[in-house]
Amino acid sequence: MAASGETAREKRLAAIGTAVFAVAPATAAGLVPWVMTRWQVKRPVPGGLPAQCVGVVLIGAGATVITSSFVRFAVEGLGTPAPFAQTKHLVVGGWYGFVRNPIYVALAAAITGQGLVLGQPKLFGLAALGAVPVAAFVVLHEEPTLARKFGPEYEAYRDNVPRWLPRLTPWRVRSPA
Repeated sequence: MAASGETAREKRLAAIGTAVFAVAPATAAGLVPWVMTRWQVKRPVPGGLPAQCVGVVLIGAGATVITSSFVRFAVEGLGTPAPFAQTKHLVVGGWYGFVRNPIYVALAAAITGQGLVLGQPKLFGLAALGAVPVAAFVVLHEEPTLARKFGPEYEAYRDNVPRWLPRLTPWRVRSPA
């Protein structure tokens, strides 16, 4: 019984920590684009209404993936996406079955979508420029840390799920036969 109480407490703390950490992507995909554009639509919008519709889809998909990925960190991983409050368990479900870094991919999609909706190409530059430190962080810190912490479990995951471009079907952990 103590174990389930402990898990409920861990989930509650993970949820709180994850909600607090949500400030980071909200800043990257919300505040920074707003500061750069004041969300003003440039007229005429390059690509017109079709580009804006694609932008709306990218923003919506990005927000959905980010939100559900954050929830997965708290529920499945019993931790947060923050490097200083890592998960107890490797998170491989949900969007993580398609791509190893769904939050980063979704942030880029949301920022790109804003660029399309607003007709503000400088947001494409923001998404591209933001990818440089993110890629460096993932390769130089995040992946080696996960490999040390989760060992063969992470190696199997890394070998089956791409870093940036999603798989068409989700990878599922195979139980030992």
